Amino acid sequence: MTQRQLIDICLEMPQTYEDYPFDDVTPVIRHTVNKKMFALIGERGGRFYVNLKCDPVEADFLRQAFTDVVPGWHMNKQHWNTVFVDGDVSLKELRRQIANSYYLVKPKVRKASL
Repeated sequence: MTQRQLIDICLEMPQTYEDYPFDDVTPVIRHTVNKKMFALIGERGGRFYVNLKCDPVEADFLRQAFTDVVPGWHMNKQHWNTVFVDGDVSLKELRRQIANSYYLVKPKVRKASL
């Protein structure tokens, strides 16, 4: 999978955009409403990875279930995972984790007080 393909998968989520706040080669995918990032894409050792937000309990489970899911590189290790995209995580599972990360940062709808 190329970096562009990974970016495009992340951009399939509604109301998202690609940003480059750090440099010209490290894309961050953000929600348009609150500007929070849910995916940071990079390369280490010739392998593409994506940092994804995750519930701490699920994050630990995924790290045990997949060798290519590790604590978030340069991120809060409790709430972020790094997923190497060319490893033992299927495309279907990768898409699920991307969607999960997106919904964790998506703005919450507040109920109107009556």
